[in-house]
Formats: sequence, structure tokens, C-alpha cells
Amino acid sequence: MTEPIRYGDIRYEFRSSKIDAWGAGLLAKVGGYAFPDSVHSRLSVLIFHRILKEPDPLLPYEITAKQFAAEIAALAKHFTILPLDEGLARLRNNTLPPFALCLTFDDGYRDNYTIALPILQSLGIKATFFIASSYLDGGRMWNDTLLTIVRRWPDEMIDLTDWGIPRIPMQDLAQRQQAWGLLFRWMRRIGTRGRNEMLDRLVRQLPEHLPTDLMMTREQVRQLQRDGMEIGCHTCSHPILTRLPDDAARAEIVDSKRELEELTQAEVRYFAYPNGTPGDDYGMRDVNLVAAAGFNAAFSTSWGVVTRDWDQFQIPRFTPWDRNLSRFTARFILSRSRMKPDRVSEPAAP
Repeated sequence: MTEPIRYGDIRYEFRSSKIDAWGAGLLAKVGGYAFPDSVHSRLSVLIFHRILKEPDPLLPYEITAKQFAAEIAALAKHFTILPLDEGLARLRNNTLPPFALCLTFDDGYRDNYTIALPILQSLGIKATFFIASSYLDGGRMWNDTLLTIVRRWPDEMIDLTDWGIPRIPMQDLAQRQQAWGLLFRWMRRIGTRGRNEMLDRLVRQLPEHLPTDLMMTREQVRQLQRDGMEIGCHTCSHPILTRLPDDAARAEIVDSKRELEELTQAEVRYFAYPNGTPGDDYGMRDVNLVAAAGFNAAFSTSWGVVTRDWDQFQIPRFTPWDRNLSRFTARFILSRSRMKPDRVSEPAAP
């Protein structure tokens, strides 16, 4: 049994069930037997986003602090969790320890600092935090604006019929969950200008101000770096890079690197593509822009395992969405067997 973690008035006990403990052990053993060459030649990189204090029915895929603490403690028992730079260097040098993995966080949510950081520190684990620099000190990504609208909307219809959207009932939680999914998919498809117009229109009808404490402050990013965490770049404003012209895409990549380096007074070596789906959210142009900007490596959200022949600017990562360790175990073993994650490549010559 591991010791509890405390921070503030919250206490986390790492008391996994027998099934979960069995699942974590099975992950290491079956993974080694099924893929014997993977013990020293494959590196898993995990992605996290938000770490919630309590479950949120509008964010069912984001894990809570209790789940995160139990999951990381179980992984630390059976795997070697390395800082990202060490993991990549030892993979290249063929000195990777058995069952190695690295942890990354995308976007720069404040709960990464207030909740995840103390848990990581209690376990002696280093992670990399990919920051969207424009949202520091009170900023908010468009999806969080939409989430707040859905959460705080009065118990009445949302009427966007002039946008071609049927009227949306908001009488109960189930309807709000449906509204969140519908509006998120709709707004993700339209351009930035149209999305901002729609959000501004809805915000004006809210009875309360929008939150300004969702993302980290600049000082919190500096403190992460002082505490030995790696700060990486996630563009300035988290756009879909494939939808931007060349100059705008270059500015998002180059300016965010400069801003974070000025903030931390340290080199920012790693980049994560926003959303990160190869061919959809980023293309070969963007890979070349990241390489030209001077990053050492870049990361996608294509699931799979990193091997010695990996493309250093399209490193795959695995997202642990599962709510229990047994399901996570099965998907993680599968991810370690995926040797050829999706990637983009230079078009064939005519």
C-alpha cells in the first residue's frame, strides 16, 4: 500500500482494488511476453489534458485527481517513468530501461499546476507541459467558452435557427450534454470568425461573467519549470494548423516558442500539434515549419509506441481516457503493439 498524498485540504489514498492491481501487473507481464523486443526498444508517451477535482458530467472523458493519482501510482509501480528528454535520448542510444514511458500534458490548464503537479511531485515524477501561450493569465479557449455557456444557460431554448441549427432544449442535464456535443461539432467545422460571432452572441445572453481562471498564469508556468518540469510549445492560440495560410501557421509556431522562452528563460525544445491528428490537424508543411523553428522533436495524437526509427517531428502518443485500470491495461497493451502510427509524409514527386 502506498502512502497518501496531501495538498491543501485534499487527501488521496492510493488503494487500488485487487482487480486494478492485477490489471497493472498484467500490463507489464503480458506486454513483455507478447512483445519481448518492446522491453528495451519501445517508449510509450501518454497525453493528459485536464485533471478535475471532482467528476464533471459535461466532461466525462477528463479524469479526476483521485483517478489520476491512482493511475500514475500504479504505472510507477510497474513502469519506469522518465522525463521526456531522457526517454527520447535513451531510446536513440538503445539504453532504454524496461517498460519505459513519459507523461505529457496539453493546453496549459491551471489544474495541471494546482492538482497534477503536487501528485507528480509526491511520486518523484517529471512531466512535460505543452502550453498554448496566448491563454496565460486569464485567457480561455473557445471550447471552454462554449462549455461555460452550456453549463450556465437558463432553462430555456438556445435559438440559433438563423444559423441553420434547430432550437436546442436546455431543461436538464441530458439535454445540456446533447447541446454541448452538437454545438462543439458545429463550431469546430466553421471558421474562426463565424465561431467567434456565434460565441459572442451567446455570451451576451448569459447572466454571469465567464471564468478567467481556467488556464495557468505566467508565474505558474515559470514555477513548473523551476520544479524541474519541461515546458513545451502548443502554438499561441491552439488553431487547426491545416486551416491557416503559411504566414499565420509560421507565426503560431515561432511566436509561441519565443514567448515561452522569454517567460522561462530556457530553451523550449518540444512542440505538440494542436488536436494532433496527422493529415487533418497538421500536414507536412507544418512538420517542416516546426523543424525550421528549431525544435528538437514534435508530437502528434496518433496512438502507438515510439521506436528507434520514429520520425522525430511526428512522435505518437497515447491518451488514457479509460475510467478504470483494467480497461486502460487492455488499450495500453494494444498501443504498445502498434509499430506504425499514422503520420504525414512528403507528397510523391509528379
